[in-house]
Amino acid sequence: MLRSELVQKLADENPHLRPQDLERVVDVILGEITTALETGTRVELRGFGAFSVRKRNARTGRNPRTGESVEVDAKCVPFFKAGKELRARLNDGVDPEDR
Repeated sequence: MLRSELVQKLADENPHLRPQDLERVVDVILGEITTALETGTRVELRGFGAFSVRKRNARTGRNPRTGESVEVDAKCVPFFKAGKELRARLNDGVDPEDR
């Protein structure tokens, strides 16, 4: 789902609110999650999941095109762990082969 689709769905479900206001709400929420992750703070949305930052150590990688070894710097990457309720909804009576 795209950000614009999320705003449109919220606007459809809340006709008393202006789409511009809903877009601002979505921007603020995502901005706050981003800011928290930048400072290394974990963000937990109960029933949905948790966002955190994981550190990847420097390593020697391989260029897939040339096969040449390259040094990959250490970096931080975002990580999402789905909550128990989200996992249950995704797996409730659904055969993994049907996805």
